[in-house]
Amino acid sequence: MIVVDTNLLVYLYVQGQRTAEAEAVLLRDPVWAAPVLWRSEFRNVLAGLVRRRALGLEDAARIVSEAERAMAGREYGVVSERVLRLATQSGCSAYDCEFVSVAQDLGVPFVTADRKLLAAFPTTAVSPEAFAA
Repeated sequence: MIVVDTNLLVYLYVQGQRTAEAEAVLLRDPVWAAPVLWRSEFRNVLAGLVRRRALGLEDAARIVSEAERAMAGREYGVVSERVLRLATQSGCSAYDCEFVSVAQDLGVPFVTADRKLLAAFPTTAVSPEAFAA
């Protein structure tokens, strides 16, 4: 099991330049987890794609449904105090620190391409390229 950020989920479900990278991570470990927050972030990205006409509304609805089914049972709540501590110590957003917190609580890697998170949490966060290698 690994914790993945919302961007990696988007890369997997919305075909683009980084889809192959997400697929390589999935091949290495198909059990993905995330904080419940991923749903809101994922929907927000899809809504933006629909507004920009890069994705149809029906396609976005199908994609979010598929992603939600795939993540069912592996969505976790967080302890607010812990998230606030991680955010304060690292300078990263509380949103991002929810993913870090879940990974640390589960004792698994957090796969993200976010450079700030990779630098702030070198023992927890790993890039998709490094993880898939």
